[in-house]
Amino acid sequence: MNILFIICDTLRRDFLGCYGNKWIKTPNIDKLAEESVIFDTAYIGSFPTMPARAEVMTGKHVFHTIGWAPLPRGEVVVQSLLRRQGYVTMLITDHYQMLAPGMNYHQGFSGYRWIRGQQSDPYATDDIPIQFPCDPKKCRQPQQLVVPFLRNRACWVYERDWPIPRVIQEAVDWLERNYTHEKFLLYLDIFSVHEPWDPPRWYVDLYDPGYEGEKVILPRYDKADYLTEEELRHVRALYAGTVTMMDKWVGWLLDKFKDVGIWDDTAVIFTSDHGWYLGEHGLIGKHTVLEPKRGWQFYDEVARIPLMIKVPGIEGGRRCKALVQLVDIMPTLAELGGARAPEGIHGRSLLPLLREEVEKIRDLAVCSPRLPTDPETLVWSTVTDGEWSLMDGGALGKPELYHLPTDPGQQRDLFDENRDVALRLHEKYLQFLSDIGTSEEKITLRRWPDRG
Repeated sequence: MNILFIICDTLRRDFLGCYGNKWIKTPNIDKLAEESVIFDTAYIGSFPTMPARAEVMTGKHVFHTIGWAPLPRGEVVVQSLLRRQGYVTMLITDHYQMLAPGMNYHQGFSGYRWIRGQQSDPYATDDIPIQFPCDPKKCRQPQQLVVPFLRNRACWVYERDWPIPRVIQEAVDWLERNYTHEKFLLYLDIFSVHEPWDPPRWYVDLYDPGYEGEKVILPRYDKADYLTEEELRHVRALYAGTVTMMDKWVGWLLDKFKDVGIWDDTAVIFTSDHGWYLGEHGLIGKHTVLEPKRGWQFYDEVARIPLMIKVPGIEGGRRCKALVQLVDIMPTLAELGGARAPEGIHGRSLLPLLREEVEKIRDLAVCSPRLPTDPETLVWSTVTDGEWSLMDGGALGKPELYHLPTDPGQQRDLFDENRDVALRLHEKYLQFLSDIGTSEEKITLRRWPDRG
């Protein structure tokens, strides 16, 4: 069995048709969903980008340990496990943070290809005039992020020049040369739909035609009221246009698997690492960068992700309500490839759910950035059992509690009315931290003070 794994950075589940979206065109991913088991309650674990990838590769949470850091040498990673089973393992990505010097996220692969020039990748140095598409004050880190992007982007003329098409073209070319291997893992990490959002104009015009205002392609992470209603609507259109472009090109890759005759013998996993606030909860971004010691809560727009899995011999087109997390990807990939996942990891294979042998594999999901050791730093963790969602700020933040079946937008904080539920989730959270080996110093800072 071949395996295609696709992780698409910053992709919100509710921007896909198969998750209920009615206004964004995603026909190819929706078609994949028809052949897949769709997970409706999939959550991130360690946040944001690089910690999520550490979880996918190692099957272990890292928000209590390394956080955003290089992948330690010698760590057992799923690509190495599959190589020992005779798999050719290939990484193709435009994710410059993965392959930046010293990050080491390419370890264990038989080969890897890095598509250069995404976001602030230090790639182009051309001496060209830089013209911002909006007031630089509306951008996140305009000199560090936007200027390098605009310099990299200056040579993009045709749609095929954008990073998404270039990543997919590289994957298609690799597949044409390698589909005859007995078995392979193609690990595709697409940096888009991460900002900056600047797809070809025709994709944007699908969602906000005729717009003539400022293009805020890389919004400042902040309260969203610094944008006008028209600007915020256009930001959503830029994001939606990027999603549609990604869908188109991913569809081409999926068709190529069919063209070369191996689709029916290929397992496919499609997911994301986290979402993004596009005005919900009054926010734009995914976490605060303006107040480093005052984090944001992780509502479902960020914490809940798309996940669909197609496996030969397992009926697709159905939905699974079980609570699952990104950390479960590693043991799932291992089992698909006939490998045994290491003892002591935190993830659990999803194959028993896919085969309908069990109804659940976990009772609790925890989503969090790196836990602090500074008692003055407020870090929020999301703790959910699938019905209730607790925003837990430890010793510093007043908890928030939401009932997801009746309030999916998480607008009505029910903490005061349901303190017993919140306390139950909080106690489970503390036990969870202990179970995964969190230091007592960090656990102490997660305990609530007496709230009367």
